[in-house]
Parts: sequence; structure tokens; C-alpha cells
Amino acid sequence: MADDFYATLGIGRGATDEEIQTAYRKLARQYHPDLNPEDAKAKRKFQEVQNAFEVLNDSKKREMYDRYGSDFESVERGGPGPGGGNPWANSAGGSGVEINIEDLFGGGGGGFSDLFKNFGQRGKPTPRREAPTRGSNIDYELTVPFTTAVLGGEAQIAVQRPNGRTETIQVKIPAGIEDEKKIRLRAQGNPSPNGGPDGDLMIKIKSAPHPHFRRQGKRLDIRVPITLAEALAGAKIDVPTPRGTITLTVPPGTSSGAKLRLKGQGVKSKKGTTGDLFAELQIVLPKEIAQDDREKMKTILAKYAENPRTELKW
Repeated sequence: MADDFYATLGIGRGATDEEIQTAYRKLARQYHPDLNPEDAKAKRKFQEVQNAFEVLNDSKKREMYDRYGSDFESVERGGPGPGGGNPWANSAGGSGVEINIEDLFGGGGGGFSDLFKNFGQRGKPTPRREAPTRGSNIDYELTVPFTTAVLGGEAQIAVQRPNGRTETIQVKIPAGIEDEKKIRLRAQGNPSPNGGPDGDLMIKIKSAPHPHFRRQGKRLDIRVPITLAEALAGAKIDVPTPRGTITLTVPPGTSSGAKLRLKGQGVKSKKGTTGDLFAELQIVLPKEIAQDDREKMKTILAKYAENPRTELKW
């Protein structure tokens, strides 16, 4: 009985090239000898599937097959070809096209979907197409306000695309981001030159300086001016923090340069921990003091005179 290659692949005579290839991929994977090493029936079935595909995947052979059936090669040559009617059979009874199981299941980087890219019209392997390459990244430097770096927020940047168009992109700034850290916006970079994934947009963050606050990691420092009277007698003063104004108690007799710790009023990190705020007190004298008052203050303070420089040494 003549072989019915269409029936072997489970398709109709009007099947398209794509339908032929799809059917072959499914059956080749199902009956491949590497997956059925002890199954002689599967091996024979795999050879039949290969033979059918070789003919139907070649437009000239398919035309001759449709006209004369599976013996079309004998008709064309005037006699049976080698291999008992299958002119493409090799010495092992299989087809002349060698199929690697890695091609069927994605091994070697090619992937099952690339299998048919390696077949020419006559069953000979053709060079693989160049794999799609990823688009290049775009590097961008963004300076944000000090308060935005500490508390988080949003910013806008303008990116010029290869086609000359300028695109405005909204960027979310995470709270506590450190200077020189980068934010990655995936697939917002340059497009691929050959259909691969787009590159990323890499935004390096720079924090603008603050007129009063300084930052060291999660720690914040601020210099707080106080009057001489507040330093002598003690006082309650208002101090700004990232999360609002708080009242700070200045102990009586506080010297200039003393630091008071405000726990949990610093920078909040990604892990949820918050640093501290240190307020350095700076005594500020009045710009103008009457001479009589100067003399009175000098007389009073002379009673408590101490040398504050006794510890200074070379």
C-alpha cells in the first residue's frame, strides 16, 4: 500500500507550509528516539514522520507526490531509487536530515521554535539567523531636591529618542535614596536594531544641597541657633524635621556646639528602619549690646570664670 504522507502527519492535502511544519514539530517531539529509547515502534514512526516531512516541505517534491503518489521518484527516474522506494533514506532507514533532540527542546540556545530555520529546500542545514540583540541602555543623571531624596516623590525627565522625538517620562523617587544611586526603568532605553527587547533607562540620582541639613546615610544633622539667655537658663525651642516641627528642650547652661539627639527623626531606609537627627546648638550673641550691659555681664560672669582651653595641647 502506498504511503500517505498527509495521513502520516495528520493533515489534509490542502495544508499550508506552516501547518505542515507545525504538525511535524509535534510528531517529531512525540516519537523522537532519544525520548523513546526502548520503543522500536516509536523509532519507526519517527522515521515515517521524517520521510513525510521531507517530501511535503519541499514544494517540487510535494507537487510530484500529489501527482504520482509515494513512488513519484521512480516515475521521475524511470525506476525505483535506492532505499526501496524512498530515495532519501539513509543506511539506517531514516531520512537524510539529522534531527538533534536539543533542537526539539531548546538545547544549545536554538530552541524548538528555531528548528525549521536550519532546513533548506532540499533538506540541507542553512546558517542560523542572527539572534535578536537587546537595545542599548540610556544613562541619565537627575538632580533632585534634598527633601525629595529623603522623603521620596516624583520627577520628570526628557529623553530624546533615536527618531529625534523627545519623550517626557515620569520617575518615582523612592524615599531615602542615596546620592549616586541608580533607578532602572526597564524597556525605556534604546530600541533593539533587530527585533530584540528594548534597553533600560538608567537614572543616576544626585541630591541637591540643603541650606541647613546635612546627611550621612540615615543620619541627619542640623545646626540650631539659640540665644545666650536660652543657653544660660534653658528653654524649649522648635526644630524642623522631615516629618514636621518638634519641640526640643535645651538644658540650662548649654554650651555652644552641644548636640542633642532626636531619635527616629532621620532618614527612613528601604528596609523600614529610620535614622536619627542630631541638633547642634550654636549660641548667637546679639549684634548690639549697650556698654553698661556689657560691664554688668562681665562682672556677673567673672564670678564663674573657668578656662575652657585647659585641654588644648599640641
